[in-house]
Amino acid sequence: MTSTADLWHHYGRVRAERDRAIPQTFHWTWSQDGGPGSEALGTLTGRTVGDLGAGSARHAAHLTVHHSLARIVAVDGSPAQCDMAATLYGHLAPQLRIVSSDAVHHLTAHPDTYDVLYSVFGAVDFTDPHSLLPAAAAALRPGGRLAFSTLAHYLGGRPAQPDVVAADIPARTPQGKETTMRRWVLQEHVWVKLLDEAGFTGIDIDLLPSPTAGPRCPATLLVTAHRTA
Repeated sequence: MTSTADLWHHYGRVRAERDRAIPQTFHWTWSQDGGPGSEALGTLTGRTVGDLGAGSARHAAHLTVHHSLARIVAVDGSPAQCDMAATLYGHLAPQLRIVSSDAVHHLTAHPDTYDVLYSVFGAVDFTDPHSLLPAAAAALRPGGRLAFSTLAHYLGGRPAQPDVVAADIPARTPQGKETTMRRWVLQEHVWVKLLDEAGFTGIDIDLLPSPTAGPRCPATLLVTAHRTA
């Protein structure tokens, strides 16, 4: 559990109050209304799956109900998000396990554990990739798959970074004070280089245009790779 201010304390609360349903679909795009579904994760039957930066665990709940997984672990560093996930989907235990932990810490503590890891604008976006990607490779079994969606460019249209540089984006403390958090919005070739250095192979990146127009509806990069067998 993080000892710093929970910058996700306020996120998703309004939706959680009005929508407690398990999603019928799995979307990767920023607007959550397009792109491929869970097939981007590969074969899921009997697999051990991890959701990195799961938030309220909506994607994890979908996979729990609609696929025959061995188990899925929804990991998030925000205590508030984990509490929300437990309230919404705690009844899906033990197949769905909700873990309040920094993603890198959790992955490092569980080597050779997962068949599939994924992040939907989650921990991959908000964790230094020099730390997260090697930890993900180590936590996957040989040949295991990593899939994540991330911004193809900044909200508002500014191009993604050509180097491994984080941007400060607005956030709020639990008390409502304005602050910032770091987000990595990187160009495709930067992700490829980082994944290769971390021990991944078979790297594939698809650009998913937003089906919704507007500066707050950016295109999405869907990235898949495999731990070297």
